[in-house]
Order: sequence, then C-alpha cells, then structure tokens
Amino acid sequence: MDAMKIGAVETDRLSLVPLAVEHADEMAEVLSDPALHVFIGGAPHSAQALRSRYERLVAGSPEPSQTWWNWVIRLREEQRLTGTVQATVTAAERGYAAEVAWVVGTPWQGRGIATEAARGLVAWLREQGVRVIRAHVHPDHHASAAVAAAAGLAPTDHWHDGEIRWELPATQSPTGSR
Repeated sequence: MDAMKIGAVETDRLSLVPLAVEHADEMAEVLSDPALHVFIGGAPHSAQALRSRYERLVAGSPEPSQTWWNWVIRLREEQRLTGTVQATVTAAERGYAAEVAWVVGTPWQGRGIATEAARGLVAWLREQGVRVIRAHVHPDHHASAAVAAAAGLAPTDHWHDGEIRWELPATQSPTGSR
C-alpha cells in the first residue's frame, strides 16, 4: 500500500483531501477546543506544532510494514476544513488491515460530518482491498461509538489502552463514497 497513491475521497457533502503541511494553520483553529482531548488525552497543538506533526505524517511511517493515510475533511458548502480522518494500514494474515480514527472540530459536531467522513473512509479502504478495519473507542465516548456503528463497525470483546475495539464484520460492505 503506497502512501503516494492516496487520493481525495468524495461523499455527498464532503471532500476528504489528502493531508498537506499547508493545512496546519486552518486545522490548528479547527482542533483548538480542549474538549476534543477529553477522551484521547493531550491538548490542542499550536499551528507551528501541528505543522511539525503534519510534516512527520506526510513523510510516512518509519515502519516499512505500515502505511499512514491521512485526510482533512473539507465541508464543500462552507469551503472550509472541519476535521480529519486517518488510517494506519498494515499487512495482516487475512490481507491488509487498517486502524481508523476521526475527529471533527466542535463547531461542526452534531451535523453528521464525522459519520459521513467515516463511512466514506471505510468504503474507500474496502475499495483499496483492505479487509480488516478497526477503530478504538473510549467506552464513555458515545458520539464516537455512534460514528463507528454508522460506518458499519461493531464493538468486540477486545480492549486496548482502556478503549473498546470496534471492527468491520468480514461480510460487511459499507457505502458512502461516490
């Protein structure tokens, strides 16, 4: 899975645009609410710190067995960034596996943006041949659990770092991208 082959993913209202360092300034504002870190820890990054982080992400994983795919979420109607989605893809026994995550800035929450973006991401990953798709969700993060469920993932009995593993059932065929 070559990170250079990442492309834009289009859904009804959104464009998932491959992450670029140039997105850091706008994304620092989008992700500036400390409430976004309640379940994942840490604190909002400054534009400069986010730029450094994006430089590392765009450069790709130092692990040859991993591919990092990262997108910013552009709400086309407003012509602005509203969050991110990401997938860490690795080779697995049953083909490729992806660990996915999403975050939408506080002003855009409750509008179905995370759900639409996650559905688009999962559908795109399946089109790329990724067979196993997982997310880890804090048990008290009900909004993120709802996004995972809407994207076709189901909770499992597995826990990792205090979070529940959600996984796309092998027979699931999600929709969401055009």
